[in-house]
Amino acid sequence: MAEWDIRKLQILRTLRERGTVTATAEALHMTPSAVSQQLTNLSRQLGVPLLEARGRRVRLTDAARLVLAHTEPVFEQLERTEAALAAYSQGEAGEVRVGAFSTSVPALVVPAVRALRDTHPGVTVRIREAEAAEAYDLLAAGEVDLALSLAASAPSAADPRFTRVPLLTDPLDIALPPGHPLATASAPTLTDLAAEPWIFGGSGPWSDITRRACESAGFSPHQGHSASGWTAILAMVGAGMGVALVPRMAAVRRDGVVMRDLGPDGPVRHVTAAVRRGGETGRAVTHVLEALQNAARART
Repeated sequence: MAEWDIRKLQILRTLRERGTVTATAEALHMTPSAVSQQLTNLSRQLGVPLLEARGRRVRLTDAARLVLAHTEPVFEQLERTEAALAAYSQGEAGEVRVGAFSTSVPALVVPAVRALRDTHPGVTVRIREAEAAEAYDLLAAGEVDLALSLAASAPSAADPRFTRVPLLTDPLDIALPPGHPLATASAPTLTDLAAEPWIFGGSGPWSDITRRACESAGFSPHQGHSASGWTAILAMVGAGMGVALVPRMAAVRRDGVVMRDLGPDGPVRHVTAAVRRGGETGRAVTHVLEALQNAARART
């Protein structure tokens, strides 16, 4: 198989466009003798004559035109590659792997991806759903480039491995059955629900959040039932089997369940984004962070 030299093919292509060796040399900032030498070497490599003399000038042979006809797509692809590399180096292209906890995916990540399609279409976001604490493990291991998590599950802000970016303060609403006395009360509080059976998972971040919120209100919640999915939790609330805290960002609703705002002093959870220290300087990561911040602002 012949050895293909892109630089020599470029010289041959320029000669076809400029018509003379001298004009080709000027266009490529070479000497005429260097142009002639490179084309002679290319002819030797390919095993066919590429030029033929016409008086004091030269013209391309049919073999040369055949070579250029078949290599033109190569030049086109090289142009596309250069453009893609330029976009990549400027942060306008690239893949950003995002580890995110479940409720943040539809609330923040999906709106951010939609916005990026318009503002930075060369940036691709690949999502990996993970528990809030697991997202940081994935980030530390290099398996994702950006983690969306909860501040309560995050390492200390002083952790030298990460740069943290606060995104959102998410209120926690209370889910009540329709006939509950507090379903129509003017200003329900968590303390009013201290004697109720609570519905939350046996372990994991939502269990911790529910217990922490209730303990901050002065009581330890009695776990009447254990469930981790919102469909099961709200079905039991609707059946009058207990009450539950629901993050507003989850935007879960069910007929037969009343969602009540616990007011400005009610419990909240803090949503943060994090990257490995220094990773925030990458333009593609920066674009994703900005899109997430815009999505968070839109929610508040």
